[in-house]
Amino acid sequence: MVVVIDRALGMVFDSGIIYHFGLPFRGCFCFYKLLSYPGMTMTDTHQRFATLLDKLGEVAVKAGLNLRPGQELIISAPIEALPLVRTITKYAYQVGTTQVTPIFSDNILKKARFLYGHEAIFDYASQWFADGIAEAFQNGAARMAITGEDPSLLSDIAPERIARATKASSIANQKAMKLITSFATNWTIVAFATPEWAAKVFPDIPIDQAVENLWEAIFTASRIRGTDPIAEWKDHNAQLNKKATQLNTQRFSALHFTGPGTDMTIGLADDHFWAAGAEETQNGIICNPNIPTEEVFTTPHRLRVNGHVQSTKPLSYQGNLIDNIRVTFKDGTITEAHATKGEDALHRMIANDEGARRLGEVALVPHSSPIAQQNILFQNTLFDENAASHIALGQSYSKCMMNAEALSDKELLEKGANQSIIHVDWMIGSGEIDVDGLSQTQERQPLMRKGEWV
Repeated sequence: MVVVIDRALGMVFDSGIIYHFGLPFRGCFCFYKLLSYPGMTMTDTHQRFATLLDKLGEVAVKAGLNLRPGQELIISAPIEALPLVRTITKYAYQVGTTQVTPIFSDNILKKARFLYGHEAIFDYASQWFADGIAEAFQNGAARMAITGEDPSLLSDIAPERIARATKASSIANQKAMKLITSFATNWTIVAFATPEWAAKVFPDIPIDQAVENLWEAIFTASRIRGTDPIAEWKDHNAQLNKKATQLNTQRFSALHFTGPGTDMTIGLADDHFWAAGAEETQNGIICNPNIPTEEVFTTPHRLRVNGHVQSTKPLSYQGNLIDNIRVTFKDGTITEAHATKGEDALHRMIANDEGARRLGEVALVPHSSPIAQQNILFQNTLFDENAASHIALGQSYSKCMMNAEALSDKELLEKGANQSIIHVDWMIGSGEIDVDGLSQTQERQPLMRKGEWV
C-alpha cells in the first residue's frame, strides 16, 4: 500500500507549497486535446473528459475517503491538478464537509530549493507545519493526496541533498506518519495526469497524445468507466476482502517467494492480519486508502526475513529511478543492496534509520491484475505496486496487527512490527514468481504459481 507523507504534507519541498484557503485562485494552465478521437468535436472531447473527471472526483470522495458530514478535508496536489481538486471540493461540500483546505505544490518551486538553497537548509523541515497537519488528523480531519509528480524531477540534483531533505521531512512528520499508518483517520490517494508525468511514461509520442494515453490508463485502473463506479468499487472491495479473509483463516507463519533472482522467506509478524481494499479506521469510517488498489497485504516480522530478492519493476524514489534492485536479507535486515541504476539513492534510502533496512509490508497481487494487463510502467508506485506483488521497507501498518489499537509501540515491536521514518514500496512480483505459505510446522501450501492465485 502506498502512503504519501512527506510529499502530501509538502515538507520535503516546503518552499514549493502554495497555500490556498478558500480564496479565489488564478492560474494559467495549458489544456491539451484530452481524450479526443477522430470525428469527435472539441465539445465532445471536453464533455467526455469532464464526465470521467467528475466520476473520478466522486469516487475519491465517496469510495476513497467515504467522507462524513462534519469532517474537515485536507487535500495535497500538484498545481496542475486544480480541475480535479475543484471537483473533489464540490463533492466534499455536497457530502457535508465543514472545510476543504487545499495545499498545492509546483515543480519549479520544488526544484528551486535544491538549486539555489544554502547548504544548511537541507537538514531543516517546518516542524510547525507538520505539527499542524498531525493535529488536524488527530481531530478527525480526512486526508486526500493527489499524485502526479514528475518521476525524474530531481534526477540532476545531488542525491546527498535529496537524502538529507527527505530525512529531515520524515523526522518532522513522524507523528502524522503514525496517525496515517495506524488509520487514525480516513485517507486516500488518487492520481492526476500531469504533462511531466505523461512524458516520462510515454516518451516517444507527442505530449498531447501522452497525456491522453495516461488519462485513459488512470480512468481504467480507477474503475470509473461504468455507469455506477461506487457500486463497482463495493464489488471490487468484496472480492479483495474475500481473499484477505482466506489468508487470515490459514494463519501462515511465513511466505516463501521463488523465481528469477529471488529465493526469500518472509516470516509474518505474531498476530498479523491480512487487509485489502476498504479498511475501517479508528474513527469508524471505512475508506479505500489507494485508488486504484489490487493488493492484499500484511505485516512481516522485522526479524524473520531471510534470502535474496530482485525487483521486477523500477522504483521511482525522490526524483530518481532505481532499477534492478537486488538485496539480501539475514535475520530481517538487509546485508547487501545493489542496483544497476540509482544504487546510491538506494543506499541512502536504507540508511535513513535502523528500520529502513527491514520490511514493514508484504503484499500479494496477481499478475493478471487489470493494471498489470495495461503493460505500462507508470513510474508511480500507486500504480506500479498494484501491477505486481511487492514489499515495503520501513514503517509497518499497525492496522495489519490484531488488536493494534490496544498495543503500545513497544508491544507492536515485540510482535514483529517494524518502525521507521520511511515506508517505500517496491515490486518483486511477475509472471515468473511462485509464492508458498508456510504453516507453523513448516508445511507448504501453494498460494501463487507463475504470478497467479492457485
